[in-house]
Amino acid sequence: MAPGEKIKAKIKKNLPVTGPQAPNIKELMQWYCLNTNTHGCRRIVVSRGRLRRLLWILFTLTAVALIFWQCALLISSFYTVSVSIKVHFQKLDFPAVTICNINPYKYSAVRHLLADLEQETRAALKHLYGFSEITSRKRREAQSRSSVRKGTDPKFLNLAPLMAIEKGDMGKARDFFTGRKRKVNARIIHKASDVMHIHNSKEVVGFQLCSNDTSDCAVYTFSSGVNAIQEWYKLHYMNIMAQVSQEKKISMSYSADELLVTCFFDGVSCDARNFTLFHHPMYGNCYTFNNRQNETILSTSMGGSEFGLQVILYINEEEYNPFLVSSTGAKVIVHRQDEYPFIEDMGTEIETAMATSIGMHLTESFKLSDPYSRCTEDWSDVQITNIYNATYSLQICLHSCFQAKMVENCGCAQYSQPLPQGADYCNYQQHPNWMYCYYQLHQAFVREELGCQSVCKEACSFKEWTLTTSLAQWPSEVSEKWLLSVLTWDRSQQIKKKLNKTDLAKLLIFYKDLNQRSIMENPANSIEQLLSNIGGQLGLWMSCSVVCVIEIIEVFFIDSLSIIARHQWHKAKGWWARRRAPACPEGPHIPQGRDNPGLNIDDDLPTFTSALSLPPAPGPQVPGTPPPRYNTLRLERAFSSQLTDTQVPAES
Repeated sequence: MAPGEKIKAKIKKNLPVTGPQAPNIKELMQWYCLNTNTHGCRRIVVSRGRLRRLLWILFTLTAVALIFWQCALLISSFYTVSVSIKVHFQKLDFPAVTICNINPYKYSAVRHLLADLEQETRAALKHLYGFSEITSRKRREAQSRSSVRKGTDPKFLNLAPLMAIEKGDMGKARDFFTGRKRKVNARIIHKASDVMHIHNSKEVVGFQLCSNDTSDCAVYTFSSGVNAIQEWYKLHYMNIMAQVSQEKKISMSYSADELLVTCFFDGVSCDARNFTLFHHPMYGNCYTFNNRQNETILSTSMGGSEFGLQVILYINEEEYNPFLVSSTGAKVIVHRQDEYPFIEDMGTEIETAMATSIGMHLTESFKLSDPYSRCTEDWSDVQITNIYNATYSLQICLHSCFQAKMVENCGCAQYSQPLPQGADYCNYQQHPNWMYCYYQLHQAFVREELGCQSVCKEACSFKEWTLTTSLAQWPSEVSEKWLLSVLTWDRSQQIKKKLNKTDLAKLLIFYKDLNQRSIMENPANSIEQLLSNIGGQLGLWMSCSVVCVIEIIEVFFIDSLSIIARHQWHKAKGWWARRRAPACPEGPHIPQGRDNPGLNIDDDLPTFTSALSLPPAPGPQVPGTPPPRYNTLRLERAFSSQLTDTQVPAES
């Protein structure tokens, strides 16, 4: 070898083997620990003594574990929000205010539709408690004009029988209409709370509902007979009113001139023309103030009761349905102009003979959508059809989902909610078992078995008015006489009787101040902050930087995999070469030495016939052992002359 080549080979031999050129993983790791900038790994190799090496291994592994733990916490907490609250003092838009009488329809207008139902309700009360509910002269006249004759087969009690069940004997129940006990072949479902026990009565009151073929029945019981009778009455009431047209129901309810006696807003007089009709299935005609008429929204520039809405309402208790509602007054709800007023869920009741003052504080909330929270900015990512002509809200989604399940499972729509497209409201004539189906579906909805709660999401942005309610006696005793006289004179054209304070209710709705509170969610972290935090953890525990991370990735993943792949490639290559190599055939037997057939002398020479059957002589072969030189076997003459008897005859 030339001198220059020897020097190159020596230098190459002394240089460390790096990267994927290392012969194995062990030498690669050793080279990495000697050359890396992470001090813990280097100390593992250069430390003398097994104890020191073991301690440095433990320290390094602990630091790596802490880095992974802290980085996992940083990544898991990346999608968190920070809440900021801002308070603005500015001129505020006044919200929409919807007012409803608690009694949906005037009793004088609907009593011909509900006469049979009320007659059976009174009969059930008489059999249960032994008294008649009617006390006033008008109600006695209405009962006398009823078309229900004594002894007529009850219609509503047969569809959903009212029962009294003894707690000790749940297998038998006393029928309200006949007064006899009968066996109950149905599931008993108690509607009272399992947590609160008001009293320990001997009997529970309920009603029985069955499917079409009456094979599956359920008895729904209540801890109080009041709740049972009102619920039973409400079911039949919805069935009757579902068959009445919308125009007729509007005419049977209260008009704006009848409900609203006086009106003031921001110190300016207003009247029924400033209110918009909104018909609710369970509350009849409701009226909304500031409902964006003519595309304008009223606002207020001052806080206080004098700069809000002031109305006096005519309740007219004599026209109340005694079984449908048990309280007197009105309901009011504050909402956005484009929101649906869920008066039955969030309405505030107003008491008669009282002045109800409602002070408002406006709070506007803005939430972040996915992945920060489970809210929706619009209806697009919620697979529920909106049956309300209003903007999205969680309640709209839940009610729309339940109504869709009602149409799907029961074949009809529930009366208290808007009617979906192509569906009809439930009634006995077309859907005889709708009440049983409705109760079964409602129980599944409460237990969250319909999937509505998992599908519906909260709105990401919404406005909320926090209400503070206070009451005062109105009118006072000293002003009652003149005030009622003036109001009676003012409303003499619409109201044909002298007003008393139990027929009236005063309502004041106003901003307590003009401070608008805005609650906004902002991302608590960003990519830059996440990278900075991870870099801080790497530097704290391992004195490592981004370059070290790249080095670790190169060595532990790229180089290690390259070495493993190279070894596997060499193994596969050798296996393939051995498989492709041809098998060595056994060559012809090469005669060697005395194996040469030319030197074999048979004792018995072959005959002519046997010689013909011998195989042909093999071709010329190169013997493995050359034949001996026979002339060398000749004996040298030891004597000068040879005897005559030992001479070999000359070859001719």
